[in-house]
Amino acid sequence: QVQLVESGGGLVQTGGSLRLSCEASERPFSYYLLGWFRQAPGKEREFVSAITWSSSNTYYSESVKGRFTISKDNAKNTVYLQMNSLKAEDTAVYYCAASRLSGTRWYRWAEYDDWGQGTQVTVSS
Repeated sequence: QVQLVESGGGLVQTGGSLRLSCEASERPFSYYLLGWFRQAPGKEREFVSAITWSSSNTYYSESVKGRFTISKDNAKNTVYLQMNSLKAEDTAVYYCAASRLSGTRWYRWAEYDDWGQGTQVTVSS
């Protein structure tokens, strides 16, 4: 089973930036879609962004569109989430997830197959 390992979380002030990384333990050639989700205390897990592995189509939630950018490095088996203009409401545990099925609805966390352990992002106001 391919393991996903997130890194890059931390504490940042409002308006600051962070870059999250998600590295796959093996070459994720079988993955169709890699996504980022987040979950704040007392709230449901929500979609943030996703990218298709082969065609690099990208998707964003309305709350992060224009501020976050998802990208990937095939040679490093890694997906990135560049987060700019961070707000207090971005505070959450961020999870990387991957799906093998081409019909996966990119915004539905239940349709992803593999998950990372999560990385905490805290934005202080």
